[in-house]
Amino acid sequence: MKSDRLLSILLLLQTHGQMPAGELAARLEVSVRTIFRDVEALSAAGVPVYAERGSKGGIALLPGYRTDVTGLTADEARALFVLVTEQAHADLGLGQAIGSALRKVMAALPAPFRGDADLASRRIMIDPVRWRSSPRSSAVDLGVLQAAVFNDRRLRLRYRHGRDAQVRSYTLDPYGLVSKAGAWYLVADHRGQPMMFRSDRMLSASVVDEPVRRRDGVELADVWEVLRQNIDRIPAPVRVVVRVRRSVLARFLRYHEAELADAAPALVEAETGAEEPVELELRFPALRSAEQLLAFGPAVEVLEPAELREVLTRRAQETFSLYTEGRST
Repeated sequence: MKSDRLLSILLLLQTHGQMPAGELAARLEVSVRTIFRDVEALSAAGVPVYAERGSKGGIALLPGYRTDVTGLTADEARALFVLVTEQAHADLGLGQAIGSALRKVMAALPAPFRGDADLASRRIMIDPVRWRSSPRSSAVDLGVLQAAVFNDRRLRLRYRHGRDAQVRSYTLDPYGLVSKAGAWYLVADHRGQPMMFRSDRMLSASVVDEPVRRRDGVELADVWEVLRQNIDRIPAPVRVVVRVRRSVLARFLRYHEAELADAAPALVEAETGAEEPVELELRFPALRSAEQLLAFGPAVEVLEPAELREVLTRRAQETFSLYTEGRST
């Protein structure tokens, strides 16, 4: 609608100051001629808008013409721009509406708050779609991560990887933070390559007094989309439920902590004398990789899935046959 377009022009000019007619036309997906007609309509309605010709010209408002949203604190303004991913809005048919809404809110914000609000929109994302494991509480202070993200500083991180439980140290160039269904991820470059780091696997984090070295023209949303797609292409893990005897529980957790679906039981040391076995839920990348559970013999029983129980039964029978065939009675 024309009225909505006129308002969008007004708000874009309040936010950015003088803008070339071509840029306005591209943003609003209309012709340059339409932009000039809209400027005339705004002027006729009493809005102090004018056009300057020439290579350095453009469309502008008279200085001082604006409307403030009053009563907002700096934190409130920044919170408004911590938004869910664009895909979530697109799924609801609101992809264009969210862009229009943000322009209106940004233009109406008091000038001192706009920088922080814009930075929040580029450094923090909320992705509501759950991945395959449940979120756990963050192991480090998220404030340290935020400090690196918002102050454009490098970050030093000690991190325990889930795939092999190995602890590694990194010096990172962060793009921002993403909350994935309650689990916080740091998105950063390591030696120019994009990586993600889950906060509950971080052992320590500290801000480095060096400016961040991000790739030119690359934003958090761009890096997150690439990393997210890479994860989504990985086949879903196999859910395995086991019953573990207390006598081997500590050793079992040392070997299989990376596969635990939930945090390791806190009762390992507290109840070492207890007799009842512990039931645990694990995630393996494939059924074949779960066959290693047979190494614990009768101390670990697989309860689910039935397919894995059958596989382990066959493996145990094959092993029994290997050592009994041909033996004299």
